[in-house]
Amino acid sequence: MSLPMPSAPIMGVITRGVVIPACPLALDGNRRLDQRHQKALIRYYCAADAGGVAVGVHTTQFEIREPGIDLFKPVLELAAATIEKESGKRNTPIVKIAGVCGRTRQAVAEAEFTSSLGYDVALVSLSALRDAAEADLLSHCVTLSKIIPLMGFYLQPAVGGRILPYSFWRKFVEIPNVVAVKIAPFNRYQTLDVVRAVAHAGVEDRVTLYTGNDDNIIVDLLTPYPVRTEEGWRILHIKGGLLGQWSVWTSKAVELLNEIHRVVDGNKENVQELLEKNVALTDANSVIFDAAHNFAGCIPGINEVLRRQGLMKYAHCLDPTATLAPGQSEELNRIYRDYPWLTDDAFVRQHLEEWLR
Repeated sequence: MSLPMPSAPIMGVITRGVVIPACPLALDGNRRLDQRHQKALIRYYCAADAGGVAVGVHTTQFEIREPGIDLFKPVLELAAATIEKESGKRNTPIVKIAGVCGRTRQAVAEAEFTSSLGYDVALVSLSALRDAAEADLLSHCVTLSKIIPLMGFYLQPAVGGRILPYSFWRKFVEIPNVVAVKIAPFNRYQTLDVVRAVAHAGVEDRVTLYTGNDDNIIVDLLTPYPVRTEEGWRILHIKGGLLGQWSVWTSKAVELLNEIHRVVDGNKENVQELLEKNVALTDANSVIFDAAHNFAGCIPGINEVLRRQGLMKYAHCLDPTATLAPGQSEELNRIYRDYPWLTDDAFVRQHLEEWLR
């Protein structure tokens, strides 16, 4: 049985390394889906030249799956249709990534549904199997791989992930239609576990590394990762990012990644400037993600930036208790004041009315 694979154009985008925003959820004043602003948000990502959009992930709020809320299917349908329409305006396709989570029965149902909508890849969360043995985790992933191509996901434990050792990643990346791994443990040691696994498996031409370490984005992307293998030394790179941080100020993120790619390809003139930008971006992320309160205000922080830009009408979360942390709004004001070059408010103002139509 042949496993499903993305089309050649889609694989080309993934392999190149691109900006993939983790799409938030736009809600109205009654905490119901705001279709107008949800569409506008996805149009913004496409117009900003993001290489893909990830939907049904942490920033989309896992509660969309809960009975009584039942927003998983409507949101995934709306996003797929909007991305397809916007793709026609570009020369390169936009990769559609669906978050798939839960125990195997739920995850299979989500994979089948998203595959039927034309999603290219499933980003697999293993949070629901936090106590499962490594062999059971791998069996779960193999089952999903028969339905849709996979992107692995190393999610930090602070927001529901689990420690996934080198031995897991070494076997996971050998699944033939794993096409990428999002590395997001917010931990340098665990990041290296994934890089080493890909190098030792010899699959770096098929499995593209993406950073999800929002606390260290630029350095992750600039760093060459030398790994000794049985065939000799290999130099790997993390080529793109699937990030909650890049769900805001996305057009600037695209400019930044293009600049990083030029440096990695040999133009070393801007390395010092990029290292300074890494400090600024980490500072901004610490505020947006509310690192001061163990990320409690992460999604409200993202939503607040989008609300200020007009891409959301409200910064609401499905959980009424999920709000900005004390002082977080004031800290956002500081970030805007100190790092105006990070923001793309002018780009949004120029096109917002068009995206809201």
